[in-house]
Amino acid sequence: MEMKNKTITVVGLGAGDLDQLPYGIYRTLKAAKQLYLRTKEHPVVAELIAEGIAIESFDAVYEQHDTFSDVYTDIVERLFSQVNEAGSLVYAVPGHPLVAERTVQLLLAEGPKRGVEIEIGGGQSFIDPLFARLHIDPIEGFSLLDGTALAAHQVSPGLHTIIAQVYDAFVASDVKLTLMEVLPDDYEVTVATAVGVAGQEIIETVPLYELDRLDHFGNLSLVYVPPTKDEKVSYRQFSYLKEIVAILRSPDGCPWDREQTHQSIRKNLIEETYEVLETIDDDDPDAMCEELGDLLMQIMLHSQMAAEDGYFSVDDVVATLNEKLVRRHPHVFGEKSANDSEEALANWQEIKAQEKAAKGIDVTVQSQLAGIPRDLPALMYAYKLQKKAAQVGFDWDDIADVYKKVEEEYRELQEASEEERAGELGDLLFAVVNLARFLGLDPEAALALTNNKFKKRFSYIEGKLQEAGRTFEQTDLQEMDKWWEEAKHETR
Repeated sequence: MEMKNKTITVVGLGAGDLDQLPYGIYRTLKAAKQLYLRTKEHPVVAELIAEGIAIESFDAVYEQHDTFSDVYTDIVERLFSQVNEAGSLVYAVPGHPLVAERTVQLLLAEGPKRGVEIEIGGGQSFIDPLFARLHIDPIEGFSLLDGTALAAHQVSPGLHTIIAQVYDAFVASDVKLTLMEVLPDDYEVTVATAVGVAGQEIIETVPLYELDRLDHFGNLSLVYVPPTKDEKVSYRQFSYLKEIVAILRSPDGCPWDREQTHQSIRKNLIEETYEVLETIDDDDPDAMCEELGDLLMQIMLHSQMAAEDGYFSVDDVVATLNEKLVRRHPHVFGEKSANDSEEALANWQEIKAQEKAAKGIDVTVQSQLAGIPRDLPALMYAYKLQKKAAQVGFDWDDIADVYKKVEEEYRELQEASEEERAGELGDLLFAVVNLARFLGLDPEAALALTNNKFKKRFSYIEGKLQEAGRTFEQTDLQEMDKWWEEAKHETR
């Protein structure tokens, strides 16, 4: 005796009432011995029940879970359990089975593994009546997104955007906050509920900030976001930045930008980096935002030049970075674990060693001091040299010895000849960097702190001279020392 295949037939209830339901689907629903609905909240359902069609819905499942993901997984498990007993069943969903129906995708993925055939019937999605009702031409480009799992990077302001599954005010609130990351708070959006259903359709356009204040959200609700070319919106898009830089370098662009090479703007990259560091030291977020933009511009220019030469684009830069971040954080994106920063750093170093080996770099013959950028400021370079040497045990055992070394180098500088002074001064600075390392301090940051302190105190002297209407030529060191001491108390 031949065994029948287990089959789940999935059909769509369409976007309207029974009159809009295709006859073939109507016959499937009428003939079904086992008919399950994801939800009874649909205009067709009451009419089906009135015609004596027995149904069972999964509405109660929604109350048993905290996330939609868990709800959909549970529904699919129940369907597989039922089909194992019945041999076949019909599962009906709102709209079209393959439009915004996560349970159907799960069924299609799991069916072959479970020995269950998944047949997809037809059905009209909500997209067609929405396009007709709002006079949208899809050839202009549109995006269909899930309101229960919406992320800002999915939103493309230049496209017609339809956000489905906005079931209630809570989902609407999440959608609102996500859209506000991309669009102005007062940007007008449209909420459509039961679109195309006579007597039930509600279409309302409101400013984005009022989105979750509407009271007609339900299973048939969606949000429509019209496209925009508003500069305030475009300016926030990385794609627009790429376009601007490409235009600047084009034949019709800026003569100065066109003339630049990697080498000609090399110093700009360094200068912009230091300007960012200055905003960090000043604790000035607004200035930091602007200066980070200037630094990003340098990266964009170098990437555009490389793209013009056929080497790489800024997309390659981003891809390389993303790949590296994922690869070097297996304790976050992989199977490894790291309970503290030391273990995380050990993972990082191990992976870096593997990457070098893959590139044919023999770390066993490579200098322990390799890998330090040669253009670092000398103070920072010395700090990194010492850290590298310390990793293999070439280091002082006691900080007292470091203090003695500083004193020794100081005496040697005092006793040095004119020809020896530069070298002896370097030795003293190197010893002081060692001391900073033992004290757990960054010498570059410590010196920057003192530079700022000096600048503020010297500015105090300048202020005193201005108050008196005098210049530096009209004062002396004794008076400036007095003001310096005053400044020490004022600027502590």
